[in-house]
Amino acid sequence: MDQIEIIGGNPISGEIKISGSKNASLPILASSLLTNETVKLHNVPDLSDVNSMIRLLRSLNVRSKFKKNSINLFPKKPEYNFASYDLVRKMRASFLVMGPLLARYGSAKVSLPGGCAIGDRPINIHLDGFKKMGVKFLIEDGYVIGNIEGSLRGNKIDLPISSVGATENIMMAATLADGKTIITNAAKEIEIVDLGNYLKSMGAKISGLGTNKILIDGVKKLHGSEYSVMSDRIEAGTFILMVLGCSGILKLTNLDERTIDNYIEIFRLFKKLSLKKLSKNILLITCSDKIYESVCLKTKPYPGFPTDLQAQLSAVMTKASGFSVIEETIFENRFMHVSELNRMGAKMDVVGSKVRIEGQKKIFGAPVMATDLRASSSLILAGLMAEGKTIINRVYHLDRGYENIENKLSNCNLRIKRIKN
Repeated sequence: MDQIEIIGGNPISGEIKISGSKNASLPILASSLLTNETVKLHNVPDLSDVNSMIRLLRSLNVRSKFKKNSINLFPKKPEYNFASYDLVRKMRASFLVMGPLLARYGSAKVSLPGGCAIGDRPINIHLDGFKKMGVKFLIEDGYVIGNIEGSLRGNKIDLPISSVGATENIMMAATLADGKTIITNAAKEIEIVDLGNYLKSMGAKISGLGTNKILIDGVKKLHGSEYSVMSDRIEAGTFILMVLGCSGILKLTNLDERTIDNYIEIFRLFKKLSLKKLSKNILLITCSDKIYESVCLKTKPYPGFPTDLQAQLSAVMTKASGFSVIEETIFENRFMHVSELNRMGAKMDVVGSKVRIEGQKKIFGAPVMATDLRASSSLILAGLMAEGKTIINRVYHLDRGYENIENKLSNCNLRIKRIKN
């Protein structure tokens, strides 16, 4: 397996173009099952998760051509509405084909999903919503089998938690349901807004995007569309934290304006870090001091501090002055990076849902192992901040969510490279 080699200590300096959003691309790709017309998508990142979704769609008779971050999709009726274990096991987002298959064809057999082992992310929230729309389910031999008598029926669905995946899955299904669907306690992430805007470009009738109450009036048919996926706010947030941890100056381009505005608000907490909005798509980040303050914060759903940046923030706080406490409120098992950071000289303890970090003057390069997607980027961040050489193993996790990250960073005065094995 490939490795990432890092020699730490350099300040960051340069410009990075942010890739398209992984978390927006996956449901948008899945929604191609809702039409029989050609779909053209732009700004799609070339990631292993994206390619896994493309392979899954091909198994469902969706032909595709993917080149230079643009993809053309040609959906046809599948021979079997079946998503196999081999195609679904690597990525939890694969379960997002369930809603479109049920809406379009009235039945679906989808493997229970896999993905990062960062905590319990139950699919029962998805299934309970579909049941209110008339779906009957059977779980057998590791597969979820759903069937409808007639067609999906719109209903009021109150989510017990603001689940992003359940909001997306139910919203996609509701576009072709009979009548109106109201999703309350809906997730408000901007990736859901992006999915909703894409569905509207296909002819869906959706209102309330970005609020906790989304209304969908079902239509008989959706048509093809051409659409550009939003930029990846988690990639952008990771690079912002790299400026704080390494010091320096970095310009980020191809950003979504909502991301810029959200991060300017979130990162006000860090007094040494400056974020300046140069345009609706460009953000300038500067930090001239390698000595920065500790923090105490909680991860929260959008627009709060993202759980997908918790591991990266933990890495930065290993060298902050004083003690930091970060509470994880979204996933209960998202501290697997802690033991690896401690191998590099960090002093971190996990107590329940909190990690307590005693800042050190120095951390040191070491061989470490990535355990999940965001943990892998936290190890890159730590390696860039550390003295000496860091070797990161299992970087296939990194390739799930960061497009050419080592090339982007090596062009910004940082010593990082991939070792092919």
